[in-house]
Amino acid sequence: MTRYGTWICLVALSSAAAGCGGTTPFQGTSPNPIVGALPPPPKPEPPPPPAPRVVVRDNQIVISEKIQFDLDKATIKPASDSLLDEIVATFKSHPQIKKVSIDGFASSEGTPAFNKRLSDDRAKAVMAYLVAHGVAKERVTARGWGIEKPIADNSTEDGREKNRRVEFNIIDQEITKSKVEIDPTTGKEKVVESSTSEVQTPESDASKGGSK
Repeated sequence: MTRYGTWICLVALSSAAAGCGGTTPFQGTSPNPIVGALPPPPKPEPPPPPAPRVVVRDNQIVISEKIQFDLDKATIKPASDSLLDEIVATFKSHPQIKKVSIDGFASSEGTPAFNKRLSDDRAKAVMAYLVAHGVAKERVTARGWGIEKPIADNSTEDGREKNRRVEFNIIDQEITKSKVEIDPTTGKEKVVESSTSEVQTPESDASKGGSK
């Protein structure tokens, strides 16, 4: 081997030795540990549905809001249209209600004659709205009672406001009575006897006051 060849071999051996003896760090490592994905936050509970504004109770269609009219007039304010629409829907979903007396009442402010006429006009305005929106006209009647049959003290503004109202008193309806037995095999209820009767209430008795 020539001297030139020997020198190349020595250089190669020296390089190999240096590579074996050094430390080569592993590339791509991270000093931070791997953390799993966090679970999504829980979804908020949906708000409860609003309470119904119109319900049927015994011999009355009860409204939880007042029907609003223009001052000293029988003009229904547009803000009450949605409430009246719910009353229309109640008539349609309760065919057993045959006839309802729409009764208007007033506070003691003003003359008795004016209040009697205003309450009568307002009751008839409500009846006209219901009939125009699908309630059969033979199912409703309207009457104003003026300052008669107050439900609160007319000496206070709060009491007078409560006395200005419209009520929906049921004067004719069908009542269905059912006799139910439990099936011993399935444990389910079974109607074994059913009867329907018509119950009428005089308008003077129905309009005693109660819806506020």
